Amino acid sequence: MSRARASDPHPSKRIRVSIIEDHAIVRAGIRMLIEREPGIEVVSESATATEALTEKSAQPDVILLDIRLRTEVGLDLIPQLLKQFAPAKVLVLTAVEDAETQLLAIEAGASGVVMKEQAPEVLVKAVHAVNLGEPWIGSALSTAALHKLSHAKIERAKADPEAAKIAMLTPREREVIAAVRRGLNGLGIARELKISEATVRHHLTSILSKLEVSNKLELAVYAFHHGLGQPPDGSTH
Repeated sequence: MSRARASDPHPSKRIRVSIIEDHAIVRAGIRMLIEREPGIEVVSESATATEALTEKSAQPDVILLDIRLRTEVGLDLIPQLLKQFAPAKVLVLTAVEDAETQLLAIEAGASGVVMKEQAPEVLVKAVHAVNLGEPWIGSALSTAALHKLSHAKIERAKADPEAAKIAMLTPREREVIAAVRRGLNGLGIARELKISEATVRHHLTSILSKLEVSNKLELAVYAFHHGLGQPPDGSTH
């Protein structure tokens, strides 16, 4: 059963926390940990998210949510909790080490993830952080996020072969392309970029190979069609 705490005489000075955890002993432990902190108070605790959603008067700042509840899938309820208790933040508290599942929680709207195996002070720090609008993301979750973004980039490249070619260009090669598009010759490019003509030739060889074009004329046409070397204001010279 959900249990609300009596209101504090100075509630604005404290972080209001709701706990959603289906194990009574774990809930009690979290409450004890939270309530010994002078700047945090527990305003409600529930065994299910459905039960928590009935606590309309709780008005938490941070919701601690176990995403593996016995009768519910916590991931599916994150959007509902965020809508019901806006602008509260959801902080996932879990024993699930699967980074992909944790990433799904972040994508659903959670502000962070704390593993149950971590030290108690980590949870307190995380509550303070997300209450201030800062994400609380561990290294495993960061790695999963980077992997997913990289995979998405690869999939986009497969869908657009030209994008894959362009993605291989270095920042310096893009500068050379911009100079070619403006009609500069090898010497002009060397002077503008403050590099040797030999280095310019090296860059051009690499660019032609990556973009699969034969010469500077084809490169200029390719750059025009794909928006490479476009002046920042979109003007032409």
